[in-house]
Order: sequence, then C-alpha cells, then structure tokens
Amino acid sequence: MKHTRRHFLKQSTLAGSAMILPLSGIAGNLFKENTSELPKVFLFSKHLQFLDYNAMSEATAEMGFNGLDLTVRPKGHVSPEKVVDELPKAVEAMQKNDLLPLMMTTNILDAEKKETLSVLKTAGSLGLTHYRTGWLTYPEDRTIAESQAIFGQQFKELEILNKKYGLIGCYQNHAGNHVGAPIWDLPPILSHTQNEYMGCQYDIRHAVVEGGSCWELGLRHIRPYIKTIVIKDFKWGNVNGKWKPINTPLGGGMVNFDLYFSLLKKYKINVPISLHLEYDLGGAEKGASEISIPQKEVFQQMKKDLTFLKEAWQKAK
Repeated sequence: MKHTRRHFLKQSTLAGSAMILPLSGIAGNLFKENTSELPKVFLFSKHLQFLDYNAMSEATAEMGFNGLDLTVRPKGHVSPEKVVDELPKAVEAMQKNDLLPLMMTTNILDAEKKETLSVLKTAGSLGLTHYRTGWLTYPEDRTIAESQAIFGQQFKELEILNKKYGLIGCYQNHAGNHVGAPIWDLPPILSHTQNEYMGCQYDIRHAVVEGGSCWELGLRHIRPYIKTIVIKDFKWGNVNGKWKPINTPLGGGMVNFDLYFSLLKKYKINVPISLHLEYDLGGAEKGASEISIPQKEVFQQMKKDLTFLKEAWQKAK
C-alpha cells in the first residue's frame, strides 16, 4: 500500500475506535513533541456551514488542513440535542478524508446541564481532545472579584467532567464586554482549576484589539494556561464615522505574526490552531447556510490564509 501523508495521519488518529485515550497519549504526541514545528491547523467549520459533513471534510482535506474545529452548538454543524446521533457521522466523514477529528466549538459552561454531559461523553468516546466553551459576562449586581470566584468554581467543576471523558475545555478571550477580554482577568479564574483539563483558547486578534501594544505582556501572563489558539487578523477603520475593528485576511491587518510566532516558539507553546476567516466571504464568514459567492472563491481564500500561516511560522525566529 502506498503510504501517503494522509494515510499516515489517518493511522495516528482514533479512526474506528470508541476508546478514550489519555491526554498524554494522542494529544501529547500531536502537539508537544517538537515545539519548533508548525502545530496542527484546524479549519473552523463555522465557515463551511453551507456544506454537509462529507463535502466539508473533503474540501478541508483538499485545502491541506489537518482537521476541522467542528461547531457543536446551536445553529452549528452538530446540534447539541442531536450529538449522540450526529457527531459520529461528522467524525466518520472526517476520518474518511484523513482529517484529525480532535477539536470542537461548543456553548458549554455548566457541568451540571444534561446537554453538557451528553456532548462531552459522546465527544470523548469518539476521540476528540479539545473544545471551546461558551462565553461569560460580568453581571452588574456583583463585583468582578465575586464573579471571578464563582466562574473559577464553575470551571473547576467542569474540569472534573473533562477529565472523566478525556477532554480539555478552552475559554476564548474575546474583545468586548466579555470575561477574558482584558486577558489579565483569566488567570485568577483558571487558577481555581488544575490547569490540565481546563485552560484558555488564546485569540491573538482579540488580544491585540483589547491590548494594543501591550498584548505581549498579556501573552506572558496567560501562557501557562494556553491549550489551543485561534488565528485571525484585523485593522482599525472608520466606518460611518465610527472607529471599529475590521477583519482582514492574514497579513493584511495589525497582528504582528512574525513577533507572535517567535514568542510562541520561545515559550514552547505548541497547541492546536483553529483558523478563522471573519472578513467578507459571501456570508461564509458568518456561518451562513447559503453563500453569495462561488464556493471555489471561499476555498481559495482559505487556502491562501493557510499558506500565509505556514510561511509566517517558518519565517519566525
């Protein structure tokens, strides 16, 4: 049999297995052996909501991604209430195309919800290793410190469930009035956990939006908790008289990828990458089920961003 790159990747996944491997197994082998090499890159499936599992997986593999960051949330590729029946189908489609079915994006926040248990149990049995949680906000009727203590306990309970099913939960820093927008507020929350099955999904775009030129300090502060990262770019622009972040293709905005990737290498951060494309793609950027431009144009741009990412990583010292 001819051993192609895809065949090799397929052999290294959990294809056909319902067994949960420990995180020190498959996740450790894939993401921590060589921190100088480009981490595995997963395409955020939100941008392919106009395709079914098979077409999405085939296109993603053809473009050269290692896998998909699958949306398992309301209005996603897999609805949480249908996860038991639908997630195995999505995983099977990925495996048929030699993709690594390891990442998913969810709205999970509460360990006691029946839906949380169903999603994590199913995902763990299929070999997924990382997921993004939902977002938190600070209510006005209590102090931020009080909220951080509550959220810390919430994540501590969620980590126990994650450990049971062999998954790492990742909270994304997101610009705006969200918990984690000022990246410094996440460590006090995450410090309540064991920092093994719960951590941060570090988003450089949102970090630069909120951190300006001090994002490097934020990265130093949050780095022990980084379990996955999101790659995307932006620039500031004046829209109808108001200044706002405008999303751009990679390299077309304000994110200093040379410095950022150099720091990731310096800090030996080698974790799964989820590539997002939030600039105009005929609706694909917003997760539309129908898009207004040809599919091939969307794929071309995705491949272009992936190529930029790979080249920028290699160039960074």
